[in-house]
Amino acid sequence: MEYTPQMKNRLKRVEGQIRGILKMLEDEKDCKDVITQLSATRTAIDRTIGLIVGTNLEECIRNQVEKGESTDDVVKEAVQLLVKSR
Repeated sequence: MEYTPQMKNRLKRVEGQIRGILKMLEDEKDCKDVITQLSATRTAIDRTIGLIVGTNLEECIRNQVEKGESTDDVVKEAVQLLVKSR
């Protein structure tokens, strides 16, 4: 699977968010603010997971259809990856 610049940029933003959270901890910012940022980071990661799994699923389904094979196992695997990520 090819990882797109969009996927990489999402993770670079998450990396920046994590650095910001560490700075908040060092500056002893309010707990609510830290948790809000942690939650936002988790959401960004979840969306990136969805993008990667969805893109991979689309690619795998196309390959299976081209081969004339069933896509059931591919879909089940994608669902398992999403479940595992939570």
